[in-house]
Amino acid sequence: MRYRLLGRSGLRVSELSLGAMTFGEDWGWGAAKEECRRMLELYVEAGGNFIDTANNYTNGTSESFVGELCAAERDRYVIATKYTLSNRPGDPNAGGNGRKNLVQSVEGSLRRLRTDRIDLLWLHAWDFLTPVEEVMRSLDDLVRAGKVLYLGISDTPAWIVARANTLAELRGWTRFSALQIQYSLVDRTPERELLPMAEALELTVTPWGALAGGVLSGKYNTARPKPGEARLADGPMSAAYVNERNLAIAAAVGEVARQVDRSPSQVALAWVRQQLGGTMVPILGARTLAQLKDNLGSLELTLPEDALARLDAASRIELGFPHDFLRSPFVLGLIHGGTRERIIDPPARG
Repeated sequence: MRYRLLGRSGLRVSELSLGAMTFGEDWGWGAAKEECRRMLELYVEAGGNFIDTANNYTNGTSESFVGELCAAERDRYVIATKYTLSNRPGDPNAGGNGRKNLVQSVEGSLRRLRTDRIDLLWLHAWDFLTPVEEVMRSLDDLVRAGKVLYLGISDTPAWIVARANTLAELRGWTRFSALQIQYSLVDRTPERELLPMAEALELTVTPWGALAGGVLSGKYNTARPKPGEARLADGPMSAAYVNERNLAIAAAVGEVARQVDRSPSQVALAWVRQQLGGTMVPILGARTLAQLKDNLGSLELTLPEDALARLDAASRIELGFPHDFLRSPFVLGLIHGGTRERIIDPPARG
């Protein structure tokens, strides 16, 4: 395992993150405590230090397991958790991005994690109600109080993230260092806005759902699950991924896996790791020790160009307007007067 700097910060995180959404069986799937212990030990043995959880995962059990299992060597780990999702149904202030929910969520997370600070706090999802000024000032206050060290944002439109970081820089507040998104071979829509934005703002991207709820492992190509079976097998998003297009992409992953003599899961993870100049930090959401061991094998795999081309052809999406419009030869000619191919691109940032 190697390490990357998180965005424009000095925080070193391992190149694969251990997702703890599977820690606990409260939601009818996931792993018991001892299996979680074994997974954490395997991950740490491989050099991992970056653990991703949330205040509401498995009704708080995930944070409790992480806190207990990491307590003996707390300073060794980069523990990331999230706030936004409601912990108290029926209470309008027990969810969302506002200061009140932020403070009570962080206090609850600190207790369950058995720690006095959160290394990386993610805004979990944008609520489209709270002013961005309130969000960024409230988050900065927690950083200044020492309860949070770094900030990230998840599941939020690109224009809001860009506005938030611009405001933070203007006001001298703490900016977001990382972006968490859904991204895989079956969902490449972040390539339209989110990934270019992250590259421009120097945000480390930590994709979730890299295996598309188990679809890219190939397990559903041999036997289509009955209603409800996919959800119970791999989590709440699995059933949404099972359709003809995604199964065709999974079949292409299987072909590449046979070509390189690796598992389909390793191929799908390696593809994600090779996007955006190889800077992404995928989140592993394994339920068993065997699954995690297989996923960690992606660290040793670099897909050849012909394999990348095959996967790209199987999963490519249209970028749409304005991207395809601005890249068309006609418009490039109008903008640059026939000189575009003679203009040297600026060096990549970061």
